[in-house]
Amino acid sequence: MNWFKRSLPMMFDRLHNVRHLSIPIFPLQTVLYPDGLLPLKIFETRYMDMAKACMKDNAPFGVCLIQSGSEVGSPSTPYAVGTLAHIADWDMPQLGILNITAQGGQRFLIESSETGKDGLITAEVSLIAPEATQLVTDEFSLCSTVFETIVQELGELRFSNPMHPEQAVWLGYRLAESLPIKASAKQDLLEMNDSLMRLKILQEFLKRQGVQG
Repeated sequence: MNWFKRSLPMMFDRLHNVRHLSIPIFPLQTVLYPDGLLPLKIFETRYMDMAKACMKDNAPFGVCLIQSGSEVGSPSTPYAVGTLAHIADWDMPQLGILNITAQGGQRFLIESSETGKDGLITAEVSLIAPEATQLVTDEFSLCSTVFETIVQELGELRFSNPMHPEQAVWLGYRLAESLPIKASAKQDLLEMNDSLMRLKILQEFLKRQGVQG
């Protein structure tokens, strides 16, 4: 299991110069952000087979928020923008149940897709370039303070290491995944390409909730 954690840097390096991929899609009722950690309990055969293949080939799958449909049963329709997911850890507590921790990689845009007989969606995707690194300014001190409180309550293990709360894009993604925001708004924050604007929106949300710095 620890082998997967050690293999993540190699996986990221391998994808550094890649622009297009063919990947399986895992539609969920949640948004995965770059560098985020997402625990998943897998029991459907299509996703069990998908996860096993990804572990065997050291390959990613795609996590997309569901636009219509549900997580189980008939194939759902995902939003076009999602995030690569790499299996950072796993265990099988009982036969037929696979627990994994997915770590978010690069964002992508679905260009085309097809659904197999087993209901698994396979998509041709183009990778979205990472946002430019910008430092968190004093203007967003409330965001920084709230994140510090979240870490104290949830613990550092809830987040991937190393942590970069001084970087606007990293801090914005961590707040977006942690705060009680509706899923469609989380999707909008994923699709944005302006890390300072994302922080501005999140800070306004916090103020509307009565949060004080």
